[in-house]
Amino acid sequence: MAVAASTSMALFTPRFPATHFSVFPYLPPRFPTTSLSFKGLSESRRSSLLLVKATSSEDSSGVDTNELIADLKEKWDAVENKSTVLLYGGGAIVAVWLSSVVVGAINSVPVLPKVMELVGLGYTGWFVYRYLLFKQSRKELATDIESLKKKIAGTE
Repeated sequence: MAVAASTSMALFTPRFPATHFSVFPYLPPRFPTTSLSFKGLSESRRSSLLLVKATSSEDSSGVDTNELIADLKEKWDAVENKSTVLLYGGGAIVAVWLSSVVVGAINSVPVLPKVMELVGLGYTGWFVYRYLLFKQSRKELATDIESLKKKIAGTE
């Protein structure tokens, strides 16, 4: 019986130390925060570690929230079609939510995200070749962007 026990123990004892061939990565030991000790630190270093100074100044370069709110209120009162602005804002929020749902649905299909990635890479390559590679096509792109800006601003 003793021979059987020793052979079964020999089957389960590792040949190499467990620290060298562990499946889990090495993690440093955890220290509880209540038992932290400063024995090795000098008194001056200990006091400099624990020193905290809070200051406030009235002339800080931060943003004045009252001024910001007053400015936004003034701009909102200047808007004539408030319902149109709210409708466009709500439509933008719904469009972002809907596009998030569509992207999530596409990502759930196993092969489709890789196909879409290839389509995106192909389009990016075509765009670089068509508009960015040569000087003449860069000028063409710049004029197209300027004309689009003018159409959006309503100056054209």
